[in-house]
Amino acid sequence: MSKTFTKKKWEGPKGNFIISPDLCKGCGLCLEKCPSQVIDWSREMGVYGTPIVEATRIERCTACRICALVCPDAAIDIEKMDAGEKGKDRKK
Repeated sequence: MSKTFTKKKWEGPKGNFIISPDLCKGCGLCLEKCPSQVIDWSREMGVYGTPIVEATRIERCTACRICALVCPDAAIDIEKMDAGEKGKDRKK
């Protein structure tokens, strides 16, 4: 039987930042490596009793996916917007 993890999503102009609080251990690697300084610490605690991260400055996100690549626990996913999706109405 597989487990479904909860997800939090922030929608940006170039892509969506998605994090699973069930997987984030609060190591901060994504925060350190984000070239656009999109990510910050959250007030929400993760499963390990440490703060998780959130996309506090989503408007800066270039959807480069560096945060997802450096996350050792695969807690972050980036949904990059296709050229055809830009400018369309997106629902949360």
